[in-house]
Amino acid sequence: MRMNFAAVAPEAYRLMIELNSYVTRHVDHTLLELVKLRASVLNGCAFCVDMHTSDAVRAGENPQRLFAVSVWRESGFFSETERVALELTDAVTRLGEHGVPAELWERAAGTFTEKELADLLALIIGINGLNRLAVALESATERELRP
Repeated sequence: MRMNFAAVAPEAYRLMIELNSYVTRHVDHTLLELVKLRASVLNGCAFCVDMHTSDAVRAGENPQRLFAVSVWRESGFFSETERVALELTDAVTRLGEHGVPAELWERAAGTFTEKELADLLALIIGINGLNRLAVALESATERELRP
């Protein structure tokens, strides 16, 4: 690990963890883990992929759905609401020079209430921040395999 961010910038780290705590309280748990897993896959954060798949399985998520998150567009395992959330996760995580397409934003706004959409954005932004922190500091390594 390049640095212990929590020790060097404890206030910044605390705020990141507080955002995670907020979204955990305000976003449906199943959707929360799918979004965290998808962003972590896109960001190449091995530690977070392991953590979020493990958390989701412990919470009762079907492992087949977790395996399919990397190919969600081709999979029939996800509801329309989950598909919109995953597509928004892709767009915000891979934010290009043209931002989130208007058509996607309109579908998201039609799927979620304004508050739900704000919380979903907070979730996507928060997990991207934690992924980027872990990858930048080279702390994104797998945990040990469990039997």
